[in-house]
Amino acid sequence: MRTLTPSPPPMLPPDTVAAADAADAGRTDAAPITAATTSNPTARSIVPVSLTYEFGPGSEAGFGNRFFDTLAAVRDERSVAAAARHLGVSYRHLWGYLKEREEWLGRALIVWEKGRAAKLTDFAQRLLWSEAQIKARLAGKIEALATEISRELTAAFDESIPVARCIVSHDLALPMLNRLCREQDRLLLDVSYEGSIDALRALRDERCDYAGIHLPLGTPHLAARGTNVHEAFGPLLRLGREKLITVAWRTQGIMTAAGNPHGIHSLADLSRVRFINRQPDSGTRALLDTLTHEAGVPTGTIDGYDRAEPTHLAAAAAVAAGQVDATFGIEAAAAHFGLFFVPVVREQYFLVCRADTIDTPNTAVVIEALCSASWRQALDALPGYSAEGAGEVVSLRRTLPWYQ
Repeated sequence: MRTLTPSPPPMLPPDTVAAADAADAGRTDAAPITAATTSNPTARSIVPVSLTYEFGPGSEAGFGNRFFDTLAAVRDERSVAAAARHLGVSYRHLWGYLKEREEWLGRALIVWEKGRAAKLTDFAQRLLWSEAQIKARLAGKIEALATEISRELTAAFDESIPVARCIVSHDLALPMLNRLCREQDRLLLDVSYEGSIDALRALRDERCDYAGIHLPLGTPHLAARGTNVHEAFGPLLRLGREKLITVAWRTQGIMTAAGNPHGIHSLADLSRVRFINRQPDSGTRALLDTLTHEAGVPTGTIDGYDRAEPTHLAAAAAVAAGQVDATFGIEAAAAHFGLFFVPVVREQYFLVCRADTIDTPNTAVVIEALCSASWRQALDALPGYSAEGAGEVVSLRRTLPWYQ
């Protein structure tokens, strides 16, 4: 159960508490309550932020804030009293905390209406969506920062623990792979996120030991010689020089709002909605360039095709917040935000390493983790993922369509 540790709330007049209790319970004899108005001239525009970190065994790095946890609880529980129970605090304590935050921000956060459940103001809802987008956009950077801190502290404890440098395309399963490799102090994966093409360039320049990429091998002709995928990846995957380690299969497709209000069923429908893309030099961008070309959909007709987000989660968050109508990415990101998903293609995610790295102890640890039951269980929990072939070292000539 989560706990809140705000400063002691101010004592509220009995009539204020009684009215709040009544309104929260849905009684019609209580007057609507708002603790502050949106026109407050002292309302804050610049909100200062400080960050801290903790030690923990979790598979994912992240950051949170008790204020947003509180708003989310009120939104989800639709009652301040129920939110207080969910958070493990008293009603008076939570009400005092919300009152204090409203006064500090100079804006109303909660609205009570006669006969209706408590709900967030439009301002509070915008705050929650902003935080969701911040988390989605920074997820890879936060994971990389946590790994960097862990690497330096690990070296202080035991310099003998090996570290493998990984530059990878964004993927929701990789934090679990890092945890599995880290178990029993065997290997720390120093992970940072970039697009697939940049990851392969880093591998060629020996700035990393493993590059994470994805290719649409569920539909091989999408990566045939002469396609955008081939032109982007072909020069960076050389016979006899690099090896592929299978990580997972996953599904990519179109994400749009829950219930599909815009009636999006194919790539052609993207020409009539607001869209947001992934960044240039990402594998998803190269894939979508190929798919739109094959479908005869000029990218210039798609509003927002040149706007980009750095991760699948960030793109999905933009759709969930209503900033755009659609994006393209992995099914697990759509599920994370409760979006409607139109599957388009299955792809394989690989770790690429130099040929002289494949027989090293570090690679053995990675392959063992990928072959484990724990890895299969982790992928089973992610929509659109499959552990088929995970841990197999495959030949470029037999795997890549442009060599066939």
